[in-house]
Amino acid sequence: MRREPRNRRPPGEWWKIRQPTPAVPEESSDSEPEQPEQPPKPESDDKPDLFKESAQYAVDVEYANCTHMCNVADGSELRNWNDAMKSIYAEDWKKAADAEYAALLENHTWEIVKLPPGKKPIGCRWVWLIKRKADGSIERFKARLVAQGFSQRPGLDYVEVFAPTFRPASLRLVLAIAAIHDLHLHSLDISSAFLNGELEEEIYMNQPEGYHEGDPDDVCHLIKSIYGLKQAPRQWNKKMHATLETMGFKRLESDQGLYIYCKDEVKIIMPIWVDDVTLASNSQKAINKVIKQLQSHFKLRDLGPTNYLLGVEITRNRSERSISLSQRQYIVDILDRFGMADCKPVSTPMEPGLHLTTEMGANTVEEIAEMRKVPYRNAVGALSYLAEYTRPDIRYGTGVLARFCSNPGMEHWKAVKHMFRYLQGTKDKKLVYRPDDGKELFTSFTDADHGGDKNTGRSTGGYLIKFGTGAVSWSSKLQPIVALSTTEAEYIAAVEAGKEMIWMRQLLTEFGIPIKEPSILRIDNQSAISVSKNPEHHGRMKHLDLRYFWLRDQVTLDVIKPIFVSTEDMPADLLTKAMAKVKVEKFRRMMGIEP
Repeated sequence: MRREPRNRRPPGEWWKIRQPTPAVPEESSDSEPEQPEQPPKPESDDKPDLFKESAQYAVDVEYANCTHMCNVADGSELRNWNDAMKSIYAEDWKKAADAEYAALLENHTWEIVKLPPGKKPIGCRWVWLIKRKADGSIERFKARLVAQGFSQRPGLDYVEVFAPTFRPASLRLVLAIAAIHDLHLHSLDISSAFLNGELEEEIYMNQPEGYHEGDPDDVCHLIKSIYGLKQAPRQWNKKMHATLETMGFKRLESDQGLYIYCKDEVKIIMPIWVDDVTLASNSQKAINKVIKQLQSHFKLRDLGPTNYLLGVEITRNRSERSISLSQRQYIVDILDRFGMADCKPVSTPMEPGLHLTTEMGANTVEEIAEMRKVPYRNAVGALSYLAEYTRPDIRYGTGVLARFCSNPGMEHWKAVKHMFRYLQGTKDKKLVYRPDDGKELFTSFTDADHGGDKNTGRSTGGYLIKFGTGAVSWSSKLQPIVALSTTEAEYIAAVEAGKEMIWMRQLLTEFGIPIKEPSILRIDNQSAISVSKNPEHHGRMKHLDLRYFWLRDQVTLDVIKPIFVSTEDMPADLLTKAMAKVKVEKFRRMMGIEP
């Protein structure tokens, strides 16, 4: 007897659903989170729609990541024009949209035409955002018309898309130089920057919601680039580069997100992050002249002396020649976002001696379902942004937590919450740059934890480079190969540190700060120092790839000079393992993180 066919339900419109990031209540690290009571599910012979569930999960993660990258939550819940016009800020959003649309028309971004036969227009949508100040108060409402560039065809609608931006280490170095040499700092914001780029391809776009002109089937023929197009950043970068060259600026080879102007006694360093421009110079008069020149080419906002940049609050004390970097408001925001605003602080970023493994991930159906309710990847992404810019003391912890994003478990989530508690107690800490008593231009440290990763047996290598009293560059990464000895692990870590030191020397040389003496690299392993100088310990090092012996060449050329330093005075140790409170506090101070 044949059984009746199963009734299959079509998947719901999961792409239209946007759930906010779930707030997980704070609790002690050794207690399981309290689960809400689930309503009884009706019995059914149908199997769960795994596609629908996984797609919804992916959408939630993508949406939360977008919210994180925008650095604010307000406005991001608005998905279309109608949502904005029905919100409590409808009047403010309408004014912001009017200003954006007026800028598009003033810039002659498009012309209204009939769609030619055989052409297909791309879509567009409005993106809404509330821009905030360093203290979290509202600065302004911002509306942005964004093309849906995901429908562009490679080779037809675009070819090259790369556009350079400066490294965070480059920005910190510029700020450290400005503090120590008492340079003027000034910030600019290029209004609607991407609209200045000239398009080289023929692209058509649907008209924006709320501002339709002409016949119902008329479309926009794009003349200039617009936000959302895949080539828009590149076209804007080409326009800005050409403009700065006519003004006498030169792009640095060490970091093509930086420009420099030198004439007579005047020197201007200009880091550019898309449309955020920072000017560092020994002459305020020269800065004012550059601003006027830029105003003749672009519409911009003069933000005055730099006090907030890329989500980082910048505080200056010119009498002491110091600059402090803080992300306190960002920490407050993410603690509130993940339900940890009232958590109890702890004194370490990770529990000392903690070893997380892949076996701790979700294995059963119940565990997988439970972890889907936890915003693990969103939390690790938010912490990584913090570790990348101002908090090297959590760099090791965020690196470890990121290894389990594909299948986290409750033990991994407890480690995330532990780090949130650490930030609760250290949210007022600042990364401070001021002159130090040393004779070196910059100081470098490197260390490794041999076989620290229990899943692969690989070692974690780290380095720290300071300019003045504060760290400007740091790294904590798993090494690409399994080191067979402590000497090998320390030597490979030293190679990575040496590469960063060479880059730092080249960048400073392009800044006009010549370096004649060898740069000292501090290592807490005598065998690694010996290997970096001479072909010793052949039995331990004979199998290494030849590229790792590049460091020995740099030592022979007297460019890098390795010296021994005690483990007790090695701040890079905090970048390779979880440590106890006393060492965390000591090495944190050595990194330049102060109250």
